[in-house]
Amino acid sequence: MCRRDDTTVVALADDLSGAAEVAALLGLPARLALRPADLGLSPAPGEAVVVDLDSRYLDEGAAAAAVRAAVRAAGRVSSGAGRDADGNLAEGRAFRAVNSGAVDGGPLWFKKCDSLLRGPVGAEAAAFAEDAEVLVVATALPAARRVVRGGVVLVDGVPLHESAAWRAEERAAPRSVAGALAPLPVTGVPLETVRRGPIALAGRFREVAADGRHPVCDAETDTDLTVIATAAALLGPGVRLLGSGGLAAALGRLLTSRRPTPPSAGTRSPAAVPPSATHTPAAATAGPAAPPSPAGPAAPPEATRPTATTHAPAAATAGPDATCPDAVPEAARPTAAARTPATACPDAASGAARAVVPVYDTVGTGGRGLLVVAGSAEPVVGEQVGRLVAAGARHVVLAPGQLAGTDTVVLPAPAPGTVTVVSVDGAGGVRAGAARAVVAGLARAVSALPGRPDLVLTGGETARRVLDALGVTTLRPVGEIHHGAVHCTTTDGRSVVTRPGSFGGPDSFVRIAAALRPSQQGVTQ
Repeated sequence: MCRRDDTTVVALADDLSGAAEVAALLGLPARLALRPADLGLSPAPGEAVVVDLDSRYLDEGAAAAAVRAAVRAAGRVSSGAGRDADGNLAEGRAFRAVNSGAVDGGPLWFKKCDSLLRGPVGAEAAAFAEDAEVLVVATALPAARRVVRGGVVLVDGVPLHESAAWRAEERAAPRSVAGALAPLPVTGVPLETVRRGPIALAGRFREVAADGRHPVCDAETDTDLTVIATAAALLGPGVRLLGSGGLAAALGRLLTSRRPTPPSAGTRSPAAVPPSATHTPAAATAGPAAPPSPAGPAAPPEATRPTATTHAPAAATAGPDATCPDAVPEAARPTAAARTPATACPDAASGAARAVVPVYDTVGTGGRGLLVVAGSAEPVVGEQVGRLVAAGARHVVLAPGQLAGTDTVVLPAPAPGTVTVVSVDGAGGVRAGAARAVVAGLARAVSALPGRPDLVLTGGETARRVLDALGVTTLRPVGEIHHGAVHCTTTDGRSVVTRPGSFGGPDSFVRIAAALRPSQQGVTQ
């Protein structure tokens, strides 16, 4: 691959879990910014800067304005962006093709969109395309069994608008990618054209761009997405990319093909994550959550605040044969001074044997507890919580009514070396319109905890509200634990794992906990 090693990538996402996914999949040293204004900070050569615009639930006008503001902020520090004093694009373009010889100093631009096309996708795409000669679109996510055929998203083979993936949304699912992208003028690129190879595909992109339109590509495999990314790179400056995490991974493979990096301890590099081994598809995140509500009045004295209901851990006899966990219950865990060798448990996805290690090891964590916040109503999350509890975690169940109130719910502080999982009781459902208050209440409860526990946050909306409440504005991605479960660190050294609510198999939480609390013998394989 012919490219400079100092290529800078600027990526925009509409929610936090998607931003973290892109930051990990690009495979470059990355900074994940929660404030778009931080795009004005000069990125280091060869760094990816990914910003969460937090725009999934904004109206179209506000979402488009957020994209334009982010592009302007990044353009102000791009020496090759070619903008005049008013911020208008001049001759230089804000994209240096991956294998272009041009040295314009500008970043490579990527816009992450939801593979299920949720959010103001069209308004953001149109705003993102304004300064580009052509915007290449590929929204397929093969790892989650979400493909695009004939311009239609198929979820496990079912057209998106006929699936249950949008059951929590307030409007109907789009019938095609082109429909979701309106008002952006687009032309579909069928699979047979994609599979002619990068050079032929790049020629088709040029033809579409010459007509003043933008290509929307079919794709069914990661190889298809790699061809699309390569073809876009052949076009040179002026091209931008918009797509799912699958296209981000393809771009990452191009960018890192000459600079492989070893996986960090406890995580796997993006290339090492098996495709879809632990992903449960055809699910949407919990509810049409609106922008966060105000934090509310100061919490009353502790004695008068509502408390959470706690569930004791399962008995220590709940062993690997029953649940195949990646961890052993607290009562059975060995001490740091005298651990027994890890046993093996068949991996449900691959059938391969993998090590079973304690989730409670505190080596390298400063003795912090681990708090798992299950902020999604996805059906698989209940089983994920159950397996973690069977492995010895403490379970705290919160009623939606408690969280939606003005008082801060008091959570039990995770003791050093323990794992606590917090979930919302969905047995009675969440009252329509209350999702915003529930998420805000959950964020307040977590932010009030003492001791700075490490965090596992599911659902992009939940993750963003919790980190906002904690005052976290920057994350540094470490790697992926499994597909979509991205391990980051805060500036003060706390671990934060974000994961879309619909991602991960039944053992997702157990795997994440084991990766964050590995034994001295190593991490789960």
